[in-house]
Amino acid sequence: MVVLITDTGRVEQRAVEFPAALSIESVSSLREAINSALVGHYLVDAPVEIEGLLARVDPQLRPALTTLSAVLLETLVERPEERLALAGTANLTRSTMDFPGSIRPVLEALEEHMVLLKLIGEVESPSTLRIRIGDENPVEDLRTTSVVSVGYGRGSTALAGLGVLGPTRMDYPGTIGAVRAVARYVGEYLAGA
Repeated sequence: MVVLITDTGRVEQRAVEFPAALSIESVSSLREAINSALVGHYLVDAPVEIEGLLARVDPQLRPALTTLSAVLLETLVERPEERLALAGTANLTRSTMDFPGSIRPVLEALEEHMVLLKLIGEVESPSTLRIRIGDENPVEDLRTTSVVSVGYGRGSTALAGLGVLGPTRMDYPGTIGAVRAVARYVGEYLAGA
């Protein structure tokens, strides 16, 4: 498994099949070589850095590094501008009293990823918390819900947003605390990366 984490908050993971089994020492050597070659460089510089690494690496590791290089370059080319990770949707169905009428419109709105990207992605800075309750939601199908969102990133720059969508009777203090804590953790992680 190759995991690529950039300082912009982008996280990509890919499964890699090597031409031959690798020892733990070989995996460690490859990880160190790739990290030392790429850390601190812009993504556009990665192809040149990887090519240079192929020339410098131990000849026994070249077949594995060649495979890794192809996966890394393929991953870097795929640059989705906006991504959405959605989890916990089933939790919305726990109580039918939470959503008057039907939960169906809410679930349909959640399937519209661009709607959620816009709703959660409208953050100015990591410290700006946005709470939309009921009719404050711009999406009609989400007017029976509340959305608590905040940005995360390095310093005062919001790189992305995260949030919680739930019924209007949600535990606001607990949800706000959880959203802020996760955003702070991710921001600190990115700052240390």
